[in-house]
Amino acid sequence: MSSQEQPAQESWDITIVISDSGHRKTLIKAGHAAEYHKGDKKEIHVDGGISVRTVNPDSSTTTITAGRGIVHNNQDIEAFDDVVIRSDDGTVLRTEYITRSASDHMIRTDKYVTITSPSRTIRGYGFESDDAMKRYRIFHASGEALSQ
Repeated sequence: MSSQEQPAQESWDITIVISDSGHRKTLIKAGHAAEYHKGDKKEIHVDGGISVRTVNPDSSTTTITAGRGIVHNNQDIEAFDDVVIRSDDGTVLRTEYITRSASDHMIRTDKYVTITSPSRTIRGYGFESDDAMKRYRIFHASGEALSQ
């Protein structure tokens, strides 16, 4: 194995804090982390169950849980395996894979998603949303809603 295939370091029961100008923006917890160096890039592979909590500009929070993930050195995050995203307003998204971009604060996937809220369930393929899940798009959607 080459040195790039071996982790530079490993940790267990970890917490990673990502901040901006001293304000905590993202909190990542995982059972295990392995840091890999690939040229000038660094990736932290997290597994053992992960939780990613983002604090949005309006002070609401969004929590992503998954089986495993990757934190890139530009602070982009990928999450895999039984991904569940919960927003403060009770909206829940379920899928198998998402990316969260640090540069534009967007969550995206091209996989099948199910979004539930108290009044509706939406399913489809392909999803894009802001961190707070207040504004989202599903590219190939179907759904159910309660009528009043």
